[in-house]
Amino acid sequence: MESFGERDTAGLQAYADELRATFMRLREEGAELHAKARAVQVTEKSRDGLVTVTVGSRGELVRLDLDPRIYRHPDARGLADTIAETVQRAAAKAQEQIIDVFAPLVPAEQMQAHLDGDLETVMNQLADQMGGKR
Repeated sequence: MESFGERDTAGLQAYADELRATFMRLREEGAELHAKARAVQVTEKSRDGLVTVTVGSRGELVRLDLDPRIYRHPDARGLADTIAETVQRAAAKAQEQIIDVFAPLVPAEQMQAHLDGDLETVMNQLADQMGGKR
């Protein structure tokens, strides 16, 4: 009969082997995936079609185009809100694309937690994996 310690050691060894394989894939495919991720750009139009934004892979504003019709009914607060909402939607789509780029190597939930800067979730996921929970 196998003791708990032997099962635990075997589980940790299997996890270490899996990490090693993932690391090797990252070494082989990482540069290409990183280049794909950095090249992500998303263009999104506002709901009224008067604002067009392009964001980069980190959700940063790359380009902003305003249709001249915005001057027909000046509303600085409304325009600012429209720009912010359109940038947020574009940034969310860019984040989805980044998750898709890394999907072959990093589970979506884990990548989302990394992108969100959610260290607690990342650490919990790692602890679950170390404990054999998946």
